[in-house]
Amino acid sequence: MLTVWDWAPDILDEWFTEVRPLFGGEGNPAAWPSERGLRIGCQRLNSRFVTYRQALGLDEGLDFHSFRRSYVTHLIEAGWDPRFVQEQVGHDHASTTAIYTCVSSDFRTRTLRRHLDGTIAAALKSQAGRQR
Repeated sequence: MLTVWDWAPDILDEWFTEVRPLFGGEGNPAAWPSERGLRIGCQRLNSRFVTYRQALGLDEGLDFHSFRRSYVTHLIEAGWDPRFVQEQVGHDHASTTAIYTCVSSDFRTRTLRRHLDGTIAAALKSQAGRQR
């Protein structure tokens, strides 16, 4: 899994080398075990997230799945190839990944500007070549 922040690999390394072993369960393959040694389920993650979201006064539209949408969006905005992003999140179809992509208006403006600038530059270069 590609990480968005430079510090994330260090945090994950600390989790897996120092914290995760404290949970025991040598045969348990779960990366995020519960206090009983089982995997933490989606329902538990979601309920915990709602508790934190409410405590912080964040918008109700923000849900745990927002992290997945954010991950896809950050990768696309950082210039990663859309096919690579699709494979990162395990989507069979690019259309599914597109649903997860919520790029900012600034990103759309920068992208449009870059392509318009390139088109205009190519047209001016072509016109200058014909005038010679």
